Parts: sequence; C-alpha cells; structure tokens
Amino acid sequence: MTNPLPPETFAQAVAALEAIRDGLDVMTAIKRHPLPHGLLSKSALVAAYRRLVESGVWEADPNLLARIRLKPVRSLSGVTVVTVLTKPYPCPGECIFCPDDVRMPKSYLPDEPGAQRALMHAFDPYAQVSARLAALEAVGHPTDKIELLVLGGTWTAYPKDYQTWFIRRLFDALNADDCPAAWQQEGECRAPTLEAAQRHNETARHRNVGLVVETRPDHVSPASLRRLRELGVTKVQVGFQSMDDRILALNKRGHTVADNLRAAALLRAAGFKIVAHWMPNLLGATPQSDRADFARLWQGLCPDELKIYPTQLLPNTALYEIWKQGGYTPYTTEELIGLLADVKATVPPYCRINRVIRDIPSTHVVAGNKRTSLRQDVLAEMARRGTRCRCIRCREVRGQPVRPDLLRLEDFTYAAAHAEEHFLQFVTPDDRLAGFLRLSLPRAEAPDVGMADLAGAAIIREVHVYGQSLPVGAAQEGAAQHIGLGTRLLAEADRIARAAGFRRLAVIAAVGTRQYYLERGFTRGEVYLVKGL
Repeated sequence: MTNPLPPETFAQAVAALEAIRDGLDVMTAIKRHPLPHGLLSKSALVAAYRRLVESGVWEADPNLLARIRLKPVRSLSGVTVVTVLTKPYPCPGECIFCPDDVRMPKSYLPDEPGAQRALMHAFDPYAQVSARLAALEAVGHPTDKIELLVLGGTWTAYPKDYQTWFIRRLFDALNADDCPAAWQQEGECRAPTLEAAQRHNETARHRNVGLVVETRPDHVSPASLRRLRELGVTKVQVGFQSMDDRILALNKRGHTVADNLRAAALLRAAGFKIVAHWMPNLLGATPQSDRADFARLWQGLCPDELKIYPTQLLPNTALYEIWKQGGYTPYTTEELIGLLADVKATVPPYCRINRVIRDIPSTHVVAGNKRTSLRQDVLAEMARRGTRCRCIRCREVRGQPVRPDLLRLEDFTYAAAHAEEHFLQFVTPDDRLAGFLRLSLPRAEAPDVGMADLAGAAIIREVHVYGQSLPVGAAQEGAAQHIGLGTRLLAEADRIARAAGFRRLAVIAAVGTRQYYLERGFTRGEVYLVKGL
C-alpha cells in the first residue's frame, strides 16, 4: 500500500477528501479536519487518496488529485522535470561573474535549491533521481513522463566515461520500479550498458521524455552532437550570454558572436531544442544596449527557449573586485523591471521564457536587485502598461479545459540558422496554446553534422501537448494531452515536408517517446527515428 499513514491521520485525511469531493475548498477542508499536532499536509491527502484508490474503495478521480496536488504548476506543462547536478569539475571558462565554490560545479552555490539536493546526495545521479521521484509522488505529481535536466557547468568538458556512467545511472533510477531481476544489485537497478538501460526505459513506468544538458557555444561541434545523441540528449542549454563581441570580451567569456551563431546552426541542423542563456547588466552593458542586444537574439540565433539571467553581483568573483574599484554598476530593481518589461513584450510566439532570474538566494547578492519574484514584478508592470507577453509559457493552457472543435491550427514560419522553421501550434479562441510542433526544413547551406539519419531529411525537433501531465493511458475530460493533437500535428508536418520536396522525415525522439513515434510510422535509425515520405 502506498505511503502508510497513522490511523488518526488517515481518518482525518479521508474526511477532508470527502469534503473536497463535495466541493469544499481544499484549505477550508484541511482546517476543518485538523490533527492534534497541527494541520493535515497535502502529502497526507495524496497518500490517503492513493490508499483509497489502490484498495478499490474509490475510483480514480484525476480532477480531485489535481486539486490536492502540491504546486501543480510543476507538471502542468505536460511533463515533470527532475533536476540533477554533476560533480564539481574544472570549467574551461574564466567568466568574471561566476562564483567558484570548491564544493560545487562552477557558477553554482551550495544553497541553491537544486544544488542543495545534489550536495546532500554527494552528486550521485541515481540517488538524486530516486529521491526526487519519491518527493514528487508524495505530493501528488505524476512521474511517468520525466524530463531530466542535467546542470553543472560545461557538460562536454567532462570525461566521456563519466558522461556515460552518469546518464546510465539516471536511467537506472528511472527504471528501478520495474528493474529486471538480473540488474538488481545491492538494492539498486544497474543495467549492464547505457543502451540496455535506454531500451528498457522505452516502456518503463518512469519514462524519459526529454534529456537536457548545458554547454558553451565554443564546445559545440558535429562530433559532440553525435555524442549527445548517443546519450539520448534532446535539448541543449547554451550560455550565449550576449550577442555583442565587446561585452563578451570584457566579461572574459572566451567565445564570440560568430561562435554563438555557429553553435546555433549546428544544434538546429542536428534537431536539438536550443535553450539560450542571456545576461543583461554584464560589465560594459547599459539598459539601452541590452535592449538592442536582446533584439539580436532573433536574428539567426532564434532560440526555442530562453533563460534570462540578470547579472548578480556576488562575492568571490572577479566582477566583485571591479565593482569595489568603481568599475561596475548593477542595475536597480526598477531599471531591471523596466528593461525586462520592454523586451518580454517582443518575444516571438515560438519561444518559451523559462526564467527571468536565477534562483540564487538574495543573501548572496552584494548590490543591485535582490528580488527573486522578478517574473511577477515584470508581469505586473506589463499589465500596468497594457502590454502582454506571447511566449509559450505565458500562453500554455495548463489546467484549462480544451474543446477540440474550437482549436485552430496556425503555422508560424520564420528563418533561423540556415533553416526554414515551422512552428505549428494549436491555439484556443483566447490565444492559449494547447500543443505545438517544431519542424525544421534545412537549407542547402545548413552545416553538415555528419549523421546519416538526417541526410535529405526534414527534422521534427519537438512535439509538445500541454495540460496537466497524466499517467500513460489515463484520460481527463478536456485535457489537451488526450485529444489526439500530437497525431494531427505530425500529419501536418508530414504534409509540409513532402510539399517542400524532402524525401524523409527524422525526429529527435527522447528514449521514452520512441514507442509513440514507432506506432506512427517511424522506424529506428542510428540515433534518430526516421520515416520515408
């Protein structure tokens, strides 16, 4: 039985659940059924709900589970993200703004939330994933569709044997609930090879539907991309930071704008999703120059996702020494909010802004903005101005019910890094995003990434249907994930690619999504799934 509860706690939780089923607000129900030592937790409600369902007393009720789930936004994008960190390892960069704590990978601090968990588990990948899955399940989040977010600096600088071991252990943790007997050792799942672990995960309970690493623009090459595909990577975070060579040089980034554009072209030609890191308020920048720099992101680079990391002045950095000598001035909170409100209104609809500030505790920030609620502050300023952001995150349907008959299919087409990109999106009448597909049609001048699967191929770089992540095979009335939008998007991509003269279609499928595409006419290539047109 899942999550045993003391009898008194279980009884009070059941009483609260019955009140919630009858329409009472969750917090009101919790307060009406207190425990002797305090209030019921949402994890207790989830545990009681699961016991009732597993014992057959109640039928499963996804809507009820959604109401009692803690922080439902964590899985409202359709998948559940699990973040892990690699061990401390020398970084090839010498950036003046990066903190350097010997206990952590460079640029990370030990009291950042994800970093704290990694440090607690001694950066062991298996332990990090196992603990996170248990914590997510305890508060009601589905864990069958997992995006693994691997942080820790420049992934491609780590030794190859460490990379292989680390990724295999991530998959071992995902496979633990249905681990083959021959792989069980000392209470853990240990696949003999990474390939075996990946193949097993295709039908495992916890499937990997996205694998993300981070690197530098000057570390992107055809050979490194082939390596990433063998590991199962589908998305790459890249520290572009600026599109101004003068700013990059002042901050000792060690790469140029030309490196940024070359990296983006290679990643796109290989089908990867591109997550750009952009940093306003670097040494030498002004709010006005940052506005101009942001506009340059959409001239060739055209990232699929964006993390805005305003420069934060931290002790034990070279930038801190420059500031002490009067050579650097951090933006005020008001200046930063004004800048971000300006640029956020210009983001094209194919991009998702994942963050607008780094999750560094404000106690570390020496001067400048210390507010961690910057996204809310920026949105409030935009509302005051009467402007809005059309990025993917701001338009997701999330928990909103979707009527298929009212959706319209739009094709937002744009040029990016030697490719014609089609952002196919299903939108509601009020411009909410229910699902999308990224189709890339490489041009003749696109760089050759040296992978046979992609020869003469149009590339599906992402298919994503929004709404609360639900278990495989489950359904929830009005949920966007279960009304066939993905299949319809694939059919439209097939039509567009065929009309453009492409003879095959390739998809950069995560390990846990392979079966989905195999059931829809794709076959296994070397490191992609492919289909003739």
